[in-house]
Formats: sequence, C-alpha cells, structure tokens
Amino acid sequence: MLLADATFHLEAGEKVALVGPNGAGKTTLLRTIAGEAEAAAGTIRLPDHRGWLEQDAAPKPEVGHLLAYDYLVAASPLTSMRSSLLETQEQMEKASAIDDRDALDLAVSRFGELEEQFRLRGGYELESNAERVATGLGLNDEDLLLDVASLSGGQRRRLELARLIVGGGDLLVLDEPTNHLDTEAKGFVMNFLRTTSSAVLLVSHDIALMSESIDRVIALEAGRIEIYRGTYTQFLRKRAEREEARARESAMAEKEMARLQTTADKFRQGNASSAGKRRALEKRISRIADTQASRMPAVRRRAMKVRFPAPERAGDIVLTANAVTKRFDDETIFCGVSFTVDRGEVFVVVGPNGAGKTTLLRSLVGIYQPDEGVVRMGARVTPGFYAQEHEDIRDGATLLELMQSVAAPDVTVAQLRAMLGHFGLVGDVADQEASTLSGGEKTKLSLARLVAGKANFLLLDEPTNNLDTASREAVLAALQHFEGTVVLVSHDVDFVTQLAPKHAIVMPTGKVLPFDEEMLDLVPQRDPSAAA
Repeated sequence: MLLADATFHLEAGEKVALVGPNGAGKTTLLRTIAGEAEAAAGTIRLPDHRGWLEQDAAPKPEVGHLLAYDYLVAASPLTSMRSSLLETQEQMEKASAIDDRDALDLAVSRFGELEEQFRLRGGYELESNAERVATGLGLNDEDLLLDVASLSGGQRRRLELARLIVGGGDLLVLDEPTNHLDTEAKGFVMNFLRTTSSAVLLVSHDIALMSESIDRVIALEAGRIEIYRGTYTQFLRKRAEREEARARESAMAEKEMARLQTTADKFRQGNASSAGKRRALEKRISRIADTQASRMPAVRRRAMKVRFPAPERAGDIVLTANAVTKRFDDETIFCGVSFTVDRGEVFVVVGPNGAGKTTLLRSLVGIYQPDEGVVRMGARVTPGFYAQEHEDIRDGATLLELMQSVAAPDVTVAQLRAMLGHFGLVGDVADQEASTLSGGEKTKLSLARLVAGKANFLLLDEPTNNLDTASREAVLAALQHFEGTVVLVSHDVDFVTQLAPKHAIVMPTGKVLPFDEEMLDLVPQRDPSAAA
C-alpha cells in the first residue's frame, strides 16, 4: 500500500509541495487527486475549475493535427465564452434580418451580459496573454505555428504547461513542472507560482522552486504523510529537528519499557498480589509500545550508490559526424552538422528549443537515420543511450527482463539484482512490470541498464529529470568518475557545470565551441556560434 489514511486540505491560493523519495507514491497521489486514478478508500473534494499537468504526458492523437497556437488558446475558458458571444452575435443578425424585435431584444440583452463578463475577465487580452506565457516558457512564434505532433518532447512539455497557466483554475496540480525548462523559463514558472491566485499542489525536485514559491510541504514516506509549514529549506530543517526529537523519545521509551520489564520480572514468583502488580506493569509496557507504534516510523533513506564499471578502451576517435542532415516531412531539423568526439571527452549539446538536440542524439545512436551525411562509430565503441521519454522501457516487461536484454550472457541474475539495488530498486521490485514505475524509478532503471550494458560511450538525454536530490548527486559522482566518453543534453545548469565539459555542440549549426556555462540558457535570438 502506497498511502493509508491520509488527510489534508489546501486553502485558496495556497502553494503546497508534495515531497518524498522516488517510488514513495507522489505521482500516484497526484493522479488520484486529479481523477486519473481511483482511490482505494476515502473521499476527495475538488473545485470544478482545475488544471492537471502530468509528468510525461504523450500528446493525445486527436490534437496532433492542431496548430500549437490554437491548442494553447483553446485551454482558456474565455475561448468558449468568445464562441458564445459569436453565436449570440449571429442570433442578433438573424433576428434583425427578419425584423423579429422580440428575438433581437433577447439576443442584444444576452450579448451585453456576455460581453461584460468577457471584458471583465480579460477576454480581449486572451491572445496577448497566451503569447506572453508561451514566450516566458521559451516557445516562439515559429513553434506556435507548428502542428502539436511536430513539436519536440521538450516543446510539448512547455506547451502543456503554457496551456495550464492560460487555462487557470481554482486548483492546479503539477507533476514536475520545470522538467525540460531552461533557467529563464524556470524563473517564469517560479514567478507565476508566487503570484497566481490559484491553489497549487506540485511535485518537484527543483530545490530553487520549492524554496521560493511554496507555503507548505507535505512529506510522503513509508505510506504516511506529515505536514510542515514553510518553504522546502525550512522543511528540511524542521524534519531533521523532528526526527532527532523522535529518536530521543524512542530511546527514552525503550529505556522505560526495559526498566518496567525488569521490575515486572521480579514479581513472577510472588503471590496473587505480585501477579496483579506484574500485570499492571505489563499493561504500562503495552501502552508505551502502542504509542510508539502509532507515531511516524523512523525512515531509513537508502543511499543510491552508482558506479559505472571500467569500460573497454575505445579507439582515439569515438564518433565522427560528417555533413549530417535530418528532416521530418518537409521540415529540416538541422543541416550539414559535422564534428568528432574523442575518447574520454564530455560534450554537452546546447541550443534553443526545437533546435534538434534530442534528434541529434537519436541520429548519432542510430534510432534515426540521417537523410544526408554519415555517422561513424570508432573502433571498439559500445554506445549506450538514455532516452528522456523512456521508450526503451517496453510494456509487459519486468525490470529484471529489461536488464537481461542489455547485459552480457555471463552476467548472473544475482548480479543484475545487485545493480538494480545500487539504484534503490530493491527486493521484489525487480520482478515488477517496469511500466508501473514512477518517473524517477524509470530514470533509475534506464541508468541501471547503461551500467549492465557496459557502454563506453554514453549519450544522455536529460538524465536528471525526475530524480530526487540524493539520486542526482549519486549519478553526478558516477559520471565524474566514468572512464568512457559522454555526450549530454541537459537543462540542469549545476549538473552540467560540475561535469566540466570542455566542448559544446551548438545546435542547429552543429558547430563545436569551448563550453561556457551561459550556453545552457540559449534562446533563439542568441547563438554563440554566430559570433565565433
């Protein structure tokens, strides 16, 4: 059971973060609150006007053909109000044409009421507001004129977040709202959370967001919740103090129960009066034990221990891309990209939204075939690809089966279980269907598969998305000690900076430049390759 007897409420306008380790059930709880999953017991009362942002939602087939702009604007309730205005206007024109005064008066009165509501609620600023939100999240005019199905994973994520902001609501439920966002877009989201009148319940591993934009923290661990007033930073301090106090109380209770038990044992050989005293002491021991059991249990937080094994030594040149071009239908994603990657290097791929960063990685690893040009792997190169959308985790397969599919034949089941255990995926989880994992657990499984595959060339697309802080630090340490080669796409500025890449591949030109931290915040108007 993920959660039992949880009770909490949100006040109007309150900003609340739901926190806990990967796999604790945070996303499941959000999905239940949003109506996507059914609660086993209890009741959930929700406002009628609410918004829900899933962690890794695939675009619905029925909206794929829509322009991103139309899909965005349609999220606002003002859009349906405007449709009602136009319908009423048509009724006015029809009534006027046939000189039906009663129908005309009724339609004019209705139009006046609707128009007043539309104006007061900002209907005439609908388009400009939608464009402002889209721009704040890094979607430009060209992005908005693409079909939804043509957008990259990061662009779709930004579009869904923009729709939620434009749509508004009395309650917004957000699962990892800053995934795929650069620093500027994260700042826009943080400002929105601070200023919106909507109540917000969110799951996030973005420490800056939770430390600046929330009022309360709900901690979910071991199937129980605890509520803390204040920011995430204040929560960490208060939780440490609370756990220290619990440890003292538990130690005192154990000491008192031991003392009472020693006294009770002395009455075992006595008369009836002694037996009564013993039973009274044993009842006191039982009450103390029950009190301890009813309190929040101490949680052992398993540290993730990640270590990539020493890989086979590759040749001096790990990869060569020569005049590579990739198109989808009539759209050219990038053209004539050429570069080489030497053994032992760390490259970061940077560029504005939709510049083809993910498409480049998929083309390098062979998931996509270039329309022009050639990609060549060097001698003795074993590539391993981490996909941000986890399409390598197929439905119906268990964690163990997915590990076996990439491991060498001589790797034992016990060794594979141990690898999973290093990523916090322990015990019976190995026999669980991988599709049931949380986003953070899927990230850990995908990274564990890279370890099992003994790759010496890692191509990583947003590997820290959905990871809690401790897990992210463990992955960072593992990559810092990795003896192979890494090509990385990431919006995690601190993570990339600590990896200390020497070079950046700037998309969509594919030009290789010395890495500069400012490259991680590229926007379409600013391309460092243009100044080189």
